[in-house]
Amino acid sequence: MGGAGLAAAIWLVRRFLESRGFDWRAFRGTLLSLRGWWLAAATGSVFAGYYGRALRWRVLMRPVKPEPSLWNLFSATVIGFSAITILGRPGEFVRPYLIAAKENVSTSSQMAALVLERIYDVLIVLAIFGFALGRVRRSDVALGPALSWVFATGGWLVGALSIAVLGLLAAFRHFSAAMRRRLLDFLAAHGAAPHLLKKADRLITAFVQGVESTKSQKAMLLVVCYTVLEWATIALTVFSVMRAFGGALRFGWLDVLIFLGFLSFGAVVQIPGVGGGMQVVSVLVLTELFRVPLEISTSVAIVLWFISFVVVVPIGAALALHEGVRWRTLKQLDT
Repeated sequence: MGGAGLAAAIWLVRRFLESRGFDWRAFRGTLLSLRGWWLAAATGSVFAGYYGRALRWRVLMRPVKPEPSLWNLFSATVIGFSAITILGRPGEFVRPYLIAAKENVSTSSQMAALVLERIYDVLIVLAIFGFALGRVRRSDVALGPALSWVFATGGWLVGALSIAVLGLLAAFRHFSAAMRRRLLDFLAAHGAAPHLLKKADRLITAFVQGVESTKSQKAMLLVVCYTVLEWATIALTVFSVMRAFGGALRFGWLDVLIFLGFLSFGAVVQIPGVGGGMQVVSVLVLTELFRVPLEISTSVAIVLWFISFVVVVPIGAALALHEGVRWRTLKQLDT
């Protein structure tokens, strides 16, 4: 049934592209002419990003374990991102689960670290998107309806989200005890059952402990630096993939940052009539904003997705096998 569904989806996509005059010969030619060295550089950048994530996680978990094993964090990161590719979004919880098991700490404390990691990622995504929005608004590019919506709502949405995320971080960083009490009082006032209150108390306490890891200026600076490093490796991955296309695609660093800003924002925010998803947004941004032919845009989306997500799967599977991790167990995690 699953195979039949996949075949039907591929057939429908093929028919849709053909209805738009998609040139399959040009598409195949573009993929066959890719430069291998640049693809290797992109792959190396992806794994450097995983290492950067492990370094950042080590800072975030210091309140519960001052000196965690960097190898444990790195291997759990690789397995975790492999799980996301194989299992979808439920795979997000594999990494904190594995780190908690390897380092003998509570799973809730590592879930808190995951939330904090996402908060810092959102902040830098908003910063990159804000930069991209500002640069493109100065140009006279005519946009289609989907990206026109992004321009119409992007500015105020970036401001509102930035204020909300920064306010949340500041509140937990400076008023952690008061925030914990207020949240629990709010849940109790709205009829939360006692066992749910206990679970919420554990989660909130773990989150507060995670925020405490950045109470010192040095720790917060480290987290910010590692976050910038992580997104620098992502930008380098995109740059290397673009270079792999040679003369068919001429992208400089400024173009890469603009593309990355719109890609990150569009993949997180569901664009009306389009939705999210890395591949869809990649094609949309390249065709509407950069006026890249549909065949090349589709090639870029596929290669970027493959390098960013699929390449890690064999290594993640090998690490999981070596460490005795079973995918069936990971799939049945109670999040």
